[in-house]
Amino acid sequence: MKVVVFSTKPFDKSYIVQANNGTHELTFLDMRLSAETAPLADGFDVVCAFVNDDLNRETIAQLAKAGVRMIALRSAGFNHVDLAAAAKAGLVVARVPAYSPHAVAEHTIALILTLNRKMHRAYNRVREGNFALDGLLGFDLHGKTIGIVGTGKIGELVAQILDGFGCALLAYDPVENPNCTALGLRYVDLDTLFRQSDVITLQCPLMPQTHHLIDADAIGKMKQGVMLINTSRGAVVDTSALIAGLKTGQIGNVGLDVYEEEADLFFKDLSQTFIPDDVFARLLTFPNVLITGHQAFFTHEAVTAIAETTIANISAFERDGAPIHPVPTVAGD
Repeated sequence: MKVVVFSTKPFDKSYIVQANNGTHELTFLDMRLSAETAPLADGFDVVCAFVNDDLNRETIAQLAKAGVRMIALRSAGFNHVDLAAAAKAGLVVARVPAYSPHAVAEHTIALILTLNRKMHRAYNRVREGNFALDGLLGFDLHGKTIGIVGTGKIGELVAQILDGFGCALLAYDPVENPNCTALGLRYVDLDTLFRQSDVITLQCPLMPQTHHLIDADAIGKMKQGVMLINTSRGAVVDTSALIAGLKTGQIGNVGLDVYEEEADLFFKDLSQTFIPDDVFARLLTFPNVLITGHQAFFTHEAVTAIAETTIANISAFERDGAPIHPVPTVAGD
């Protein structure tokens, strides 16, 4: 099949080419997929999209007009796809439901440990010959209460790791995970989790119910000086409320691998220019904020699995008319 891959990065291309092994005809483009760039898919059977590509109604219409029959997502999340428009246009949408939950879970723990023990600040100090310990005081994770919002596979692995640290575990999820309760984790409502947790980590998908789940009201219920970690989706957190919480000290530390307006920032080298997002730039001024550029997934194992599953979805669609991992679509208007 003829496949056009949008938002291609150098690491992306090598893994996809290896997984493809000459099976499909691949064309790689480094630009994001949007309504403006969708006409470049003219004549292709499949569009392969990444997490920050914009598959809104207009983009879908352009893809359908171009003759595209399938959208192969290189991600687990599909909140950036207008599924109703895809269904109406007759486009099949596939995803990578699980690639390496260990990668994201381990990155979550890395953010917690780095923020707590000020590793990022200590690294810079020592390189400048400054060995003073002032401002580097952390706390023992052992015995602390950790609130996990979302206990799917990633949340479960986060719970397992933190259980090894001797933490008390709370969680909120509409569906309880028996593997988590077996650890001694206790499911509670969100208000209880906010009030009692020393560290809160977000592992939930982005849905209408979770959009800005962490807003000013939620932050106001949290412990003074709470640590907040987000390795799920950026829009789960209201960034303006987050900044207000940092300014008052209600939030003591923040670790983010995602940001609600990340599409114009992440996966790009802006080191020779300026950051156009004033809200993001404000976040960077806080010494107790640690941000990574959506790299939690970025391990050899995960990128291999993403490439292999993506190619497998495309091959199944060519062979059977349906991918291995379809995204359930909803009826169009």
